[in-house]
Parts: sequence; structure tokens; C-alpha cells
Amino acid sequence: MVNGDMKKIILASNSPRRKELLAGLGVEFEVKVLPGIEESYPNNLPAEDVAKYIACEKANAYKQGLQEDELVITADTVVVVDQQVLGKPRDVIDARRMLHLISGRSHQVVTGVCLTTKQFQRSFSVTTEVTFKDLSEQEITYYIMNYKPFDKAGAYGIQEWIGYVGVTALKGSYFNVMGLPVQRIWEEIKNEDGINPCWENAE
Repeated sequence: MVNGDMKKIILASNSPRRKELLAGLGVEFEVKVLPGIEESYPNNLPAEDVAKYIACEKANAYKQGLQEDELVITADTVVVVDQQVLGKPRDVIDARRMLHLISGRSHQVVTGVCLTTKQFQRSFSVTTEVTFKDLSEQEITYYIMNYKPFDKAGAYGIQEWIGYVGVTALKGSYFNVMGLPVQRIWEEIKNEDGINPCWENAE
């Protein structure tokens, strides 16, 4: 950041994928994660709104401790199949169930994002449609045993082996499926007062 008026961006996530994606935008940020934040949501909430709801709930946990010069980015990703929300699998059995659900069909990956400062809060969600081939039992077992996708919504990471061999079509943002819709985030923050885009440091 070039001066004291610049906003300090905070990524409220330990996800290595989100760190990598945000770093790719060329903005400076630090990671700060508060422990014990609930990721629950009302049972009657439409499936497509769940990720944004949880992202905003996470953001609210940061509000009180925010400084005037800080902007915090919170996010949550879910997989939606027939209006059923798939979060992170609890164990091998749950991961196998989820991979069978998405096998041979299309599903939606929804990432909700909330941008919060002392002065404002903005939230949005981005949806990507992903289609998988029919996954064999052997492919599902190999993936779970070797990649242990228990920290990933829907029990898979598109950037891993299962995405290489299983994904037959994608409509929307690939990076959104990884966990952060960076193109939309860029559009939201590049004109924000106090955000220093990477080109402003270019020689």
C-alpha cells in the first residue's frame, strides 16, 4: 500500500486455495481467522442463498474488531444438487455419498462473499455449473483415499485429480469452484477508495 490512507485487506480464511487466488489479483493482504465461528443457516433458507448467508455471518464476527483502515473478505462455498446443500463431508462415508450424488450429472457450486469495513458491508454470490461423468466406484475410492477431500464442499476439489478425470463441462467461473470468485471480487474492490490496485505500483 502506498500511503496511510490505504485500506488493509484481510482474508478471513485459512484455505490455501483462497490465499492463492486472492494473491493472484496482485493486492496486498493478510490472513486473520477468528476461531469458533458458526457455519449454520436456517433450514428454510433457499439453497442458492446459503453460501452468502454464511459469508455474512462470518463477516459479522469480525465487525467489532475492525479498524478504520481495514477491509475484511469472508467467503463460503457450497455445492447444490436438486436444492440439497452439500458442505464439507464429515467422514469417508459422507464423502462417498456426496461424490455419488454428483456423479454423471450437473450441479451448482455457489460461493458467497461479504466485503466489510467500518463504513459499509456488501455481499454477493457467484454460481458455476459443473458436470461430471459417471464416476466408477474405484475412481471415487482412489480419490478419497489419496486426496482426503474433507475440507472441500461437495467432497471434491476441481483442481485435483478428480477434476482432471471427471469434469466434462463447466459453465461459469472455474476459480469460483475452487472457492473464490476473484473476477467479481476484483470488480468490487478495484474502484473502492483506499484500495491500491497492482497497476498503480507499476513502473
